[in-house]
Amino acid sequence: MKSTIDEIRERFDKDVERFSNLETGQQSTIDATISLELITEAAKRVVPHATHLLDVGCGAGNYTLKMLSKLPSLHCSLVDLSKPMLERAESRIKAVPNGGIEIYQGDIRTISLPELSFDIILAGAVLHHLREDQDWENTFQKLYKLLKPGGCLFINDLVTQEDEAVHHFIWEQYGKYLEGIGGAAYRNKVMDYIEKEDSPRSLTYQLHLMQKTGFQKIEVLHKHLCFAAFGGIK
Repeated sequence: MKSTIDEIRERFDKDVERFSNLETGQQSTIDATISLELITEAAKRVVPHATHLLDVGCGAGNYTLKMLSKLPSLHCSLVDLSKPMLERAESRIKAVPNGGIEIYQGDIRTISLPELSFDIILAGAVLHHLREDQDWENTFQKLYKLLKPGGCLFINDLVTQEDEAVHHFIWEQYGKYLEGIGGAAYRNKVMDYIEKEDSPRSLTYQLHLMQKTGFQKIEVLHKHLCFAAFGGIK
């Protein structure tokens, strides 16, 4: 059985310090800093005069802080399951120039937000918690509706492969990467956690879903083994 929403929230409640630092919070994510730079810079170039940002699954605020380093007057809306994460993100973001902050504790699938309100939506390492096809479709549709025309959604996340043999090969390589960081015990810990909590989909699945949802332009910025940075423009 996969983790419930409450179990996911409880885990992140206890892990604020680690996720307050990109290097420690994303240690198991290949090219985390590269992908963060790519998606925020791409968002800036797509909507250079953006005024409103939505950070889905904001954690301790790393993605919003990076976006504010490029567009400092953004009004920032932060969504996360974890109250301690939101509180840490809010305190960090208030310490830098910004156009205001709103925080929403809860699940992006059920939180009420005004449609056509955001120039940029960022979703970093969060959508892999979605489960069934309908869950994925409903979430992509909601994010699309929240965007203003010309706005963009950029995602950095764990992904699978379409072909089973290729999938096993790629994840074997990822296992070697993890072992290089912390040995076999660390590799097993991360793999067990993914098996319990995550249900990622392939990059091609998500790109197709973006097209189906209505995004006019699709961009793949980076892919390294089982991690990808990509997005769509409304």
